[in-house]
Amino acid sequence: MKQFVPFLWRRLLLMVISLAVLISVTFFLVNLAPADPARAVGGPYATADQIEQIRHQLGLDQPLFARFFSYWGQLFQGNLGTSLYSPDRISDNIGKFLPSTLELIILSLVVALVIGLALGIVSSYFHRRWQDRVSSGVVGVLQSVPDFVMAVIVIYLLSYVLNAAPGPEGQLSIATTPPPTVTGMILVDALIEGDPATITDAIQHMVLPVLTLGLVLAAVFARISRAALREAFESEQTKFARACGLSEWRIVRNAMLTSRTPILTYGAIIFAAGFGGTAIVEKVFNWNGVSQWAVQSMERNDYPAVEGFVLIAGAITLVVYMLLDVLVNLLDPRMDALAPAKAKKA
Repeated sequence: MKQFVPFLWRRLLLMVISLAVLISVTFFLVNLAPADPARAVGGPYATADQIEQIRHQLGLDQPLFARFFSYWGQLFQGNLGTSLYSPDRISDNIGKFLPSTLELIILSLVVALVIGLALGIVSSYFHRRWQDRVSSGVVGVLQSVPDFVMAVIVIYLLSYVLNAAPGPEGQLSIATTPPPTVTGMILVDALIEGDPATITDAIQHMVLPVLTLGLVLAAVFARISRAALREAFESEQTKFARACGLSEWRIVRNAMLTSRTPILTYGAIIFAAGFGGTAIVEKVFNWNGVSQWAVQSMERNDYPAVEGFVLIAGAITLVVYMLLDVLVNLLDPRMDALAPAKAKKA
């Protein structure tokens, strides 16, 4: 426990430094881009004088480093700036759109974890048998299909052919009144309100996007779990367990416990990457999430919104990685990051 506190402080310090570097690099990349935000705001029919006036109003006529230090001053005050196209604060937009993406990522990870682990267990347990070939074939298909193609397939089969789920209408039907905002997640807010009709409608509209993203991500979990579980099934511990007469269920359970570190690691990586990687799925299903909002901001050269999104996504990623690092070192006794003294003695 004495080694844990210095380890945690080092990770926190590294996270702060990484976030500062990310913010600085993002600022210069966005502001040095050849696109002119003032011309984009003014439109194609704006005169040169009008564009210069817009540039002055936005502070774009100031030197680059003056804008850089001004941006950092705003960040220390908790201000991420405002959009170039509206008086909306960037923090308000992120708070509005982020919960929807978070809800989509969490539910999709649950689906991907269940499907991926099932495929990985079957493939590793029945290694080089027909079950392994079938499972590997399914994983190969899931891995080769892009997310937008998977979205079209899911919509066609479940919505058009089977009529089992509504089409890409958004998070709720047009006739359904959204629940009062508490968390920003439609399903959670509907559960808090306790309206059965809204809950049912929210679940029905989640089926297609969650299944689409879950099937795409399931291939990653299947590949990782297959490699990790195969090593566990072929280990000396498993051979000894079988020699002792343990049931196959307990052997599979012990193998999964042994393989939890790589599965947990990739789960955290996928979770962090989802805040920028769900834009296509959100666009197809009109999900109105933060990834879709960020892509629209990039298309409009709304650089304060882009900088705010990168800041929030980077902060979430760094926090997730730090928690993952701590959790892995606590769960896996083979990781001696928390016990350097043992390594010196060895």
